[in-house]
Amino acid sequence: MVEGKISQMKKTSLRALPEKNLAKFQSQQTGNDCAIHSLAAAIELLTNVRLDPQEIIDEVNRIWWRGRFFRLAPKAGITPPLQVRLLRHLAKKHNLPLKAKLFHLSPDLLRTTAEAENIASLVTIYWWFSHSPAIYYMDRPKNYNALKGASGHTMVFAAYDPEHFSGEVHTSWGFINSWVTQGAGLFWMEDKEFQKSWGIPIPHWGKNATVVISYKDLNKS
Repeated sequence: MVEGKISQMKKTSLRALPEKNLAKFQSQQTGNDCAIHSLAAAIELLTNVRLDPQEIIDEVNRIWWRGRFFRLAPKAGITPPLQVRLLRHLAKKHNLPLKAKLFHLSPDLLRTTAEAENIASLVTIYWWFSHSPAIYYMDRPKNYNALKGASGHTMVFAAYDPEHFSGEVHTSWGFINSWVTQGAGLFWMEDKEFQKSWGIPIPHWGKNATVVISYKDLNKS
């Protein structure tokens, strides 16, 4: 029943933008900062305000020592609840009409978030030792996530295309990812691999954790 429903899901993308346009929001991480790069991409996508990820990184590392926690430790990971907290901090600091909330979405609901003009969704995937999910770039057959250790990774959900392939691999889920600066296209995952890694139940914030960032036009009543 679930597989049938997924197979019927229609093609969509954030703001109906083509892949090459969505790719322009990508910036390359150099440390354990995928969530910050994802937040910066979502902010620019929704508000046209470009924040420098490195400036955010430096700030959150510095103020951690002052008891303001937006990551687990300096240079450490940023969990979905902390992503919400950091987005609210950045919105207040830069006077951005944005809000964020943590949800646990089904794949179909995640897909529908791309159809809303004022929403961007951050997803975090996880994997155990020697079980990293394959992530492909555009239509290339190479797996760019051949890590052997246990880890996690945050990306911006950007597109769903039931007819997309990377080489001979059917990759229907597309993401704005922090493994390249801009680039010519998105990063893609197989449906089974994405659902498995996104669906790992992590204590305290559950499975299918999705940080939904929404924009409110203050000029509208």
